Amino acid sequence: MNLARPLKTRSPLNAANLQLLRGVSRSFYLSIRLLPGPLRAPVAVGYLLARATDTVADTTAMPQAERQALLADLLQAIDAPAEQLDRLCKALSLALAGFAAHQSNPNERALMQALPDCLPLLHRLSKADQASVRAVLTPITQGQTLDVHRFGHASPSSVQSLHSEDELTHYTWLVAGCVGEFWTELCTRHLPGFANLPTEQMQSLGRQYGMGLQRLNIVRDVAADLAQGRCYFPRERLQALGLTPETLAQAARTGDRTGCIKLAPLYQEYLKHIHTQLEDGLHYSCALNSRRLRLASALPALIGARTLALLTQAGPQALAATPSPSIKMPRHEVRALLWRLVLGGISPRVLKQEFERLSQCENPPP
Repeated sequence: MNLARPLKTRSPLNAANLQLLRGVSRSFYLSIRLLPGPLRAPVAVGYLLARATDTVADTTAMPQAERQALLADLLQAIDAPAEQLDRLCKALSLALAGFAAHQSNPNERALMQALPDCLPLLHRLSKADQASVRAVLTPITQGQTLDVHRFGHASPSSVQSLHSEDELTHYTWLVAGCVGEFWTELCTRHLPGFANLPTEQMQSLGRQYGMGLQRLNIVRDVAADLAQGRCYFPRERLQALGLTPETLAQAARTGDRTGCIKLAPLYQEYLKHIHTQLEDGLHYSCALNSRRLRLASALPALIGARTLALLTQAGPQALAATPSPSIKMPRHEVRALLWRLVLGGISPRVLKQEFERLSQCENPPP
């Protein structure tokens, strides 16, 4: 299994597009490489465009109004008919170049610069796949626009937060739960009989899977978000623990372990919630009939299980560490995991065994 081998596909994506994809998300790039041919292009194009709009939303060096305006312009270009796209892309080029100059991450800078060439990829998909990509980008960009509005004036000295658990749940559906539904819709269209469970159940499992992955990102990135004045932990839940977004951010900034440990009950509750949602994702993957699709689908859940174990080991006190620890599955462990899965035939039994092992072990097998 040569994971360095270029992706062979009949899709409209070329080598430069694939390199962009690899740069902005190595783990998701692996999943796209593993997808059956008919799914690769719509998933990859949808991801590239969503990643671009996310970069715009997260570029806090730019004023809130400029980010909101560019997001609106990008949505207009995504929804535009083919005959209008060239004009819109030319108009976007200057604004995107300005955004690119504010990107410290070279891969995100490259994506911003290349976006006028990426937008036409959408029109090279089938009409049905175009409709699916646009449909999933609608809630995703709605969630991103909410982020810009909610955290537009956030800073280390002015912490902004979500208010309720319902807001957090809705947000995780907007930016990720809808992706599980999108994935299932594409499978239903291109791979009839793709699963041994009813489509409605696959939709539900896929929705929970995506929401769990986004909640995992929130818990993993809490220190970095607090440093920028953003708090996705709802204010009402923090207040029940004698915390506020402001006091939690201060504890993380000053290295106050006692203040951070107050977060422990909610932190552990979220980790359990995420584990349940990742189990839904594993259930989804095990129901798939194609081994290739099964592997592509299961990989985020397995990497997520390992990340959860690392987060459990670190605990909320890690928020007070300087520098903040890197909580992610090392690449050599991902490579070893892939080999074990392939050698095990990518069977549901092997997937379940690996999920259990990665959820519990501090040091999984080499």
